[in-house]
Amino acid sequence: MRQASLALALSFLAFIMTVIWGNPLIQLLKFFKVGKIIREEGPGSHIEKLGTPTMGGFMIIAPVLLLTVLLNAATLLGFDILGQSVLIPLLVMVSFGILGAIDDWEGIRGSRKGLGMRARTKLLAQIVLGLGTAFALKYIVNVPEMYWPGYPEPLSLGGWYIPIATIIIVGFSNAVNFTDGLDGLAGLISATAFAAYGGIALLQEQWFLARFCFTIVGALFGFLWFNVHPAELFMGDTGSLAIGATLATFALMTGQWLVLPVIAIIPVSEIISVVLQVLYFKYTGGKRLFKMAPLHHHFELLGWSETQVVQRFWLATLIAAMLGIALILVE
Repeated sequence: MRQASLALALSFLAFIMTVIWGNPLIQLLKFFKVGKIIREEGPGSHIEKLGTPTMGGFMIIAPVLLLTVLLNAATLLGFDILGQSVLIPLLVMVSFGILGAIDDWEGIRGSRKGLGMRARTKLLAQIVLGLGTAFALKYIVNVPEMYWPGYPEPLSLGGWYIPIATIIIVGFSNAVNFTDGLDGLAGLISATAFAAYGGIALLQEQWFLARFCFTIVGALFGFLWFNVHPAELFMGDTGSLAIGATLATFALMTGQWLVLPVIAIIPVSEIISVVLQVLYFKYTGGKRLFKMAPLHHHFELLGWSETQVVQRFWLATLIAAMLGIALILVE
């Protein structure tokens, strides 16, 4: 019970820190004219979002980084609060956040305004970062490679672990990126998924991991204070790439990554909708499977309001997260 209390206390602290520095960050982004550029082919209702400050992922990453560094320093002084096991997900968050920030800046103020980094360059960077993370998880931290629901012992994947882990990290960094298209959507869904994996870490008695996980939950809620409709700030690729990759890393560190597509059912559905749309368009000579991809835009064009899409997708995530935890508890 003490461990859960400490994890929730860190979540509260991260929330307060994020809310406090939210307005100064928004004013700073406005000063440098770091505003959202809206796609011409997007839903017409989104034109009102033009110019809204983006790169808000810094609002999430900064308090998480500060709290983790301070608490690890406290650990060195003898206070048992956070351990070195959180350094890998922290490095993942920071490195993917930097990559996302470069992409955001290129698309807003750089040479590829409105486009961002070249897709191949961005994907190659994600793969390199994903490979580095996978090697660290297997050979430095020595995480459980995979748990099968109902089977108590972890299974070894041998040489397959590195490519599988890399695909999961790269895939989920992009999946959350595709999800980040409506006010509050990516933040709510990510916070729910992190809370689920925080609970899983508590069940596994991975106390440090659980505390770090709930620290991110608090920071995400703090970000949502400014990101709910109508949003004052967007997380941008700075936030979405970092959040997606870090969530995947948490799933890999618990060994419970098989249930990640269940717990994070909306990001998985979003990226699948994009892939299916592209393939269907290509092989049917220009026909569309969905009215628009990613999936949340399809429902917008069906007549759902932005708030309805966000709330219903979040409810689906909440139910899916409970199902995912139920699968883990099967004996």
